[in-house]
Amino acid sequence: QVELVESGGGSVQAGGSLTLSCEASGFRSDGYCMGWFRQAPGKGREGVAFISSDGATRYACSPKGRFANSQKNDGNPLTIDLQMNNLNTEDTATYYCEIELVPAVRYCRGGYDRSTDYSHWSQGTRVTVSS
Repeated sequence: QVELVESGGGSVQAGGSLTLSCEASGFRSDGYCMGWFRQAPGKGREGVAFISSDGATRYACSPKGRFANSQKNDGNPLTIDLQMNNLNTEDTATYYCEIELVPAVRYCRGGYDRSTDYSHWSQGTRVTVSS
C-alpha cells in the first residue's frame, strides 16, 4: 500500500525559506510521476512543482526560480524535498505531495499536471507566510 508522509511546513516571514519533505513507501515500481500541489483557503488545488523517477523536474509559473525539487531514491522510502525560497504571502496554502506509479517514465511527459491525475497523496502540511 502506497503511503506518503509529509513534513516541514510552518510559518515564515516574507522573503524566508522552508523545505517540505515527502517520504513515499509501499511500492516497488521504478517509474513514477510526482507532484507538489497547494490549496489556499477558498481556492482550488494548483500544481507547484513536478518530478519524475528519472529526475526530470518542471515548475509552475508562479514559483519558478524560487522553488527546487530534489529526490533521494537510494532505498526505501523514497524521499522528495521541495526547497522553497523567497516566499511571499501568496505562497500561503496547504501543500500536498502526490504520486502516480507508471509503467514507464515517458508517461509523465506532457501530463500529470492536475491533482486528479494522481492516485496517492499526503496528509498535507500548512505553510503560512506573513508580510
